[in-house]
Amino acid sequence: MTEESRGRGIRATGRRRKEHPRHRKALTIAAWSAAGVVLFGGSGLGYLYFKFNGNIKSVDIDAALGTDRPDDIDNGSMDILVLGSDSRSGDNSGYGTDEGTARSDTAMVLHVYEGRKKASIVSIPRDTMVSRPPCTTEEGKADPGGRRVMFNESYTTGGPACAVKTVEQMSGMRMDHYIEVDFSGFKKIIDKLGGVDITTTRAIKDTKSRLDLTAGTHTLNGEEALSLVRTRKSVGDGSDLGRIQLQQAFIKALIEQVEDVGVFSNPKKLFDLADTATKAVTTDSSLDDVKSLMSFANGLKGIGAANMNMITLPVRYDPSDPNRVIALEKESRQVWDALRLDRPIPASATKDSAGDKGETAGIVKSAE
Repeated sequence: MTEESRGRGIRATGRRRKEHPRHRKALTIAAWSAAGVVLFGGSGLGYLYFKFNGNIKSVDIDAALGTDRPDDIDNGSMDILVLGSDSRSGDNSGYGTDEGTARSDTAMVLHVYEGRKKASIVSIPRDTMVSRPPCTTEEGKADPGGRRVMFNESYTTGGPACAVKTVEQMSGMRMDHYIEVDFSGFKKIIDKLGGVDITTTRAIKDTKSRLDLTAGTHTLNGEEALSLVRTRKSVGDGSDLGRIQLQQAFIKALIEQVEDVGVFSNPKKLFDLADTATKAVTTDSSLDDVKSLMSFANGLKGIGAANMNMITLPVRYDPSDPNRVIALEKESRQVWDALRLDRPIPASATKDSAGDKGETAGIVKSAE
């Protein structure tokens, strides 16, 4: 590994190569929160380098966590923590009020296998009870952590660095990158993409998320797409596990459609998407400039929906609180060990999980 690759947090096996921009259409796969970030990489917008650089917000995870992290195993794979935050401040105030802090409403670990041709996504339910490690709060104070706290409180307590530290403690894997988007950013990216086509097998009406869809085919704008990925009360058993299945179905629809959005044949649309995407996301400091995002995009170019395995972290409902879930220790370890060794997740890991079950998975599909 070269000194440059160490500094960027990019493994030596992820060589930078110049490729046709059409190949980057598959890059929206990372997760709904990363959808627009990589689409503009290498697309002839070099003259806007400094403008887009100024848009990007970043956090220095390495500086915040220091050496208190798992070893970085250089086996050619790459792991990214993707978070959707639910802050109600600023443009997000229309979704309610909070106490001045945001939580990680959606969390996914994206594992890109060696060769960059396939990937696995592990969704972590926000209501998972975990042991939170000691973290530093946003105000710079030491927080001792706790043995039984909700997963999404890690972000509330110590921001991105604490969320990464919690995931690394759970998984035993070092996260190579971090990407975050909030409600308003997600909506704007979907709108700039021109919406996403889906088919619903039955009507969905959820007053909490403000979603009202009849059975059939729809083109979701940003507001409707956000409502879909926030919906849980009206699907499945009303838990976060059903909502995760909707989110995964939406991602697959987005992946399968993205080749037809016309971004690369429309310079203005490409410019608007690049401008919107770079304003919408927060990344780790190794992705905080256009050149690094282009390299990151290059490493994901060959992944499509058919080559992406999506699961929910194996869990069971908490006997002491049915509104919470607990990770199945043996099965979760199977998941993390497989990814750490860059291997497929075994089917036995999810066989007895409360996630990835029920009717919710079939409610939303890609448009016919």
